[in-house]
Amino acid sequence: MATPAQPLNSNLYSILTGSFLPDSFDPLIRTATGQEILYREIDVITASYAAALAELGVDRGDRVLVQVEKSPEALWVYLASLRLGAIYCPLNTAYTASEVSYFLDDAEPAVFLTRPDIGKMPQISATYTGAIMMTLDAEGGGSLVDMTESVTPLEEIASVDGNDIAAILYTSGTTGQPKGAMLSHNNLSSNALALHKAWGFQKGDVLLHALPLFHVHGLFVAVHCAMLNASSMLFLPRFDAEEVVRYLPQVTVMMGVPTFYSRLLEVAELDPKTCNSIRLFISGSAPLLPEIWYAFRDRTGFEILERYGMTEAGMITSNPLSGERLPGTVGYPLPKVEVRVTGVQGKSVDISEVGMLELRGPNVFQGYWRKPEKTKEEFSTDGFFVSGDLATMAADGRVSIVGRQKDLVISGGLNIYPKEIEEQLNRLEGIMDSAVIGVPHPDLGEALVAVIVGSMNNVPNQNAVIASLKNVLAGFKVPRRVIQVDELPRNAMGKVQKNILREHYRDTLN
Repeated sequence: MATPAQPLNSNLYSILTGSFLPDSFDPLIRTATGQEILYREIDVITASYAAALAELGVDRGDRVLVQVEKSPEALWVYLASLRLGAIYCPLNTAYTASEVSYFLDDAEPAVFLTRPDIGKMPQISATYTGAIMMTLDAEGGGSLVDMTESVTPLEEIASVDGNDIAAILYTSGTTGQPKGAMLSHNNLSSNALALHKAWGFQKGDVLLHALPLFHVHGLFVAVHCAMLNASSMLFLPRFDAEEVVRYLPQVTVMMGVPTFYSRLLEVAELDPKTCNSIRLFISGSAPLLPEIWYAFRDRTGFEILERYGMTEAGMITSNPLSGERLPGTVGYPLPKVEVRVTGVQGKSVDISEVGMLELRGPNVFQGYWRKPEKTKEEFSTDGFFVSGDLATMAADGRVSIVGRQKDLVISGGLNIYPKEIEEQLNRLEGIMDSAVIGVPHPDLGEALVAVIVGSMNNVPNQNAVIASLKNVLAGFKVPRRVIQVDELPRNAMGKVQKNILREHYRDTLN
């Protein structure tokens, strides 16, 4: 299928809706309950939502802060915000009242859309009056939906400059307060168009959507690719491995986080026959263990396509659709995206040497909301965004992510990259998953602690793990303690929250 052309209006809504016929009877969304919403209905639906938001006072550039469960109606709010030229600000549904209070104060939205159980957040409802509060529940009901039924649809689509902000997504805030990454209409549309082409979307593709809608992966990557292709989405409220396996014969493309694939492998019914209609499995948002990649290939015959992205830039690199997909790597830069690996003072490093990944391109965000100084700190003097990720680049340009800079452990003056040790740990019999962290040490400054998740049987003890690692790693890379846990703390996108582990085990070696 040809790559959709951009219309004169840079509004992302115009670009997405310009990719399908306005009278199309194809469904955009099919739910697990059998509900279908057709492409030909989208413009009328979002016009009603836009009218409701406008009546509540939302104008161009105003923020619409949203913390609701996944539903088709939540998607209509996003699309309606785009067509108004407003700024959509999604929040993780797990955020607490105190965290939401911070976002309300920082974003200063015109409307705060939340769940009807807002009464469980008394400090918000009692103290914050800067935004009009509306509700939306998981079943598609609430005060905003009620309002859409009585307004006159607003047919106008705001004409915006490509650099106007379309969305603000807050970073995880593992170091200090969360920062709002401002993503423009051009940032989002350029990335969507590049992915649509890179992943070979074609007529008849059906996307399995089991991701949340408050993150780049589920809201932008999945939804935008589907709409640009006029594809149907099998829209599941959440990921359930057994349910997903039942639905696989109905779809051609699945996007997921690594946890999805490890859990699918636990379902006995997963086999080549179940995956017979699938064209492509894609993984991102966190590193995919090579062991999972190989196990999935052996079970299904499919090589998962791993890619790399971040809140501030959408997708940056991808393993090839046609060509060798190497487990443990994230492939090559997308078209028009420049990537480099630098060392001390921004100087280039040798091929395959670890350094800081920096990037520049039309996908890179416009800066952090109301934080110009922080924005300036995150860019090099020649305009590359400093990702905070440590990486290597092969001679042919293929990128491998080593880990986050903040996860780098400096022990006795030596740099240690936890991912290298985790890869060795995960190869040991009896270990299903692992995370290696640095904790304070009176002599070395930092020393290594390994936190492992064992299998049901034959979990190796600390001495056995350390002995095994000494056979394959230099002594300074071998953890001094091995701690077994039932599971590793992860965020909604499957990333291990090492900050939690570091805090919990900081006194382990003292």
